[in-house]
Amino acid sequence: MHELIRDITLSILFAWMLGLLAHFSRQPLILAYLIAGFCIGPFGAGWVHSQESISVISELGLIFMLFMIGLEIDLKKIVRAGRVILFAAGSQLLGGCLLGVLFFVGIGLSLGGGHFDAVYLCVACALSSTVIIVKVLYEKRELDTLPGRITLGVLVLQDIFAILFLAVQPSLANLQVTVILLSIGRVAVLVAAALLVSRYVLPRLFHQIARRPELILLGALAWCFLVAETAERLSLSREMGALIAGVSLSTFPYALDVTAKVTTLRDFFITLFFVALGMTIPVPGLSVIGLALMIAAFTVVSRLVTTFTPLYLMKQGLRASLLPALNLAQISEFSLVVIQTGIADHHIAAETANAVSFAFVVLAVLSTFVMTRSDEITRWAIGPLKRIGLRDLDHGNGHAEDGHEGGHGEARRVVILGFFRAASALLAEIERQAPVLLEQITVVDFNPNVYQTLLSRGLHVIYGDISNVDTLLHAGIGKSEMIILSVPDSLLKGATNEKLVRHVRALNPTALIVATADLLADVGALYEAGASYVTVTRLSDAHELFTVIEAAQAGLLADKRAELDQRLGERREVLP
Repeated sequence: MHELIRDITLSILFAWMLGLLAHFSRQPLILAYLIAGFCIGPFGAGWVHSQESISVISELGLIFMLFMIGLEIDLKKIVRAGRVILFAAGSQLLGGCLLGVLFFVGIGLSLGGGHFDAVYLCVACALSSTVIIVKVLYEKRELDTLPGRITLGVLVLQDIFAILFLAVQPSLANLQVTVILLSIGRVAVLVAAALLVSRYVLPRLFHQIARRPELILLGALAWCFLVAETAERLSLSREMGALIAGVSLSTFPYALDVTAKVTTLRDFFITLFFVALGMTIPVPGLSVIGLALMIAAFTVVSRLVTTFTPLYLMKQGLRASLLPALNLAQISEFSLVVIQTGIADHHIAAETANAVSFAFVVLAVLSTFVMTRSDEITRWAIGPLKRIGLRDLDHGNGHAEDGHEGGHGEARRVVILGFFRAASALLAEIERQAPVLLEQITVVDFNPNVYQTLLSRGLHVIYGDISNVDTLLHAGIGKSEMIILSVPDSLLKGATNEKLVRHVRALNPTALIVATADLLADVGALYEAGASYVTVTRLSDAHELFTVIEAAQAGLLADKRAELDQRLGERREVLP
C-alpha cells in the first residue's frame, strides 16, 4: 500500500514537470505524460517497478477516462447529425477499417487464431484524438466553422463505433453469431437499465442534494463504479461499464453540474492512466519503430482518402473536404484504450501495442503542427488538386484558368466579402426592409453550405477565398460601388480587415469600403489602409444592452422582449 502511494507520488510529480515543458513548447500534454511514465517506469530509471501498482493506476485512470468520455457524448447531437456528417463518418470508419485489414494483413500481422493484431490496429487507426482536435480548434476559434462541425460530428460517431467494438471485443476469440448477439444483448440490457435509472431515479435523488456539491460528486462516482462493477458481473468489462455510466448521465438534467464537479478528478486519473501507459513502453527496437512509422503513415493516408473523398463527392468543396481530413489525421487516446483491452485479453502482441503507442506520439506532435497551419496547407494543396482534375465549387465562375467568363459572372454593385453571422443578419434585415436591394448584392465566401443556400434563395454568390487576391480580381470587385467586410479579424482565415482593405483599395480606388474592427486601436489603421467607414460591433452591442436596461427600469422589459420575439420570428437567416 505504501509502495502504491509512493508510485502515485512519483507519477504525478514527473507528469507535472514534463507537463510544464510540454506547455511551454506547445506540445500535447498526453505526450508529456507518456514520456513521464517511461522515465520512471521499469524500462527507464526503474523507480516504479511494481506491476501491481502499474496495473491499479492504469485501470483506475481508464475507468475515469471512459466515464468522462461517456459524459461528454451528446446523444441529441448524434440524432441531429446532418446527412453530410453521417455519410462522412460512416465512410471514414468503414473505409478506414477495410483499408486497415487489407494493409495490416498485407504486411504480415495476424487476423485470427487467437491473435487479432490486424483487427485491433485497423480499429485503433480509425479513431482520432478528441483531446488534441478540440484543443487546437478551440485555440484557432474554428469549433463553430463548417469544417470544425464536420470534424466534431465525425469524432462523436467514432466514439459510438469504439463503444460497439468494446461490446464485441471480449468475444473476438469465439466469434460466433450467438456469442456476438449475447454480448450485444448484455450491453443492451446494461444500457437500458442505466438509462432508465438515470431518467427516473437519479434526477430525484440529485434534486434533493443539489446544494451539497460533495454529495453530487460522490453520487456520480458511486454511479460510475456501480455500473462498472455490474458490467464486470455480466462478463463485460469495468471500462465498458464506466462508459455506459457516463453516457447515461449525459442525458439527465444535472449532467453539466456532474461534469464540472468530476472534471478535476478526471484530469487526475487520466494523467495517471497515460503515465502508467508510458511505464509499459520499452526502449523500442528497429522492428517496433518500423511498425510504428508504417502505422502512422497508414493513418494519415487512410484518413485523407476516407474523409476527403466522401465530403468532396457530397459537393462540400476542396477546402471544406480537406480541412476535416487534416484535422482527423492522428490516433486517438481512445485507440490506446482499445489496445490496452487487447493486451489484457492476450489478443495482441506487446510489440504491436508498443508500436501503436509510438505512432500515437509521432502523430500527436505532427498533427498539432499541421492543424495549427491547416489553412496555409489547404491553400497550397488546392492548386495541385485542381491541376489533376478535381473541380472546386468555383468551377465556371470565370477564373483565369477557365479562359472565359462563365458561371455567375462578375460582382454586382454591393459586395459582401466573407459571410458569417453579421452578414447573415444584414441580409435578413435587407430582405425585411428593402428586398429590391438584394438584386444588387454579391456575396463572396468559401463555405459550401452558405454557397448552396444563397443560390437556392436566388442571390448572387461567388465561391472563393477572400484572402486570395486572385479571387477578388476574378470576382470583378474593381467595378463595384460598395464593398462590405463584416467578418472580424478573430474569425478571418489567412487575412485581416486591414490587409483586405488594402487589397480592395488597390483593385478599386473609388469604391466605398466598410470594414469591421475588433479593437478600438484598429480603427485608425483601417482608415489609413483606405476604409471609408469602420464598424465597431461592441458599440452597437452596448447600445442594445443600454436600451434593455432602460426598458427594465421603466417596467417595459416584457414589451421589449415581445417586440424582439416578433422581429426574430420574421427573420429568415442563412446562419441561424
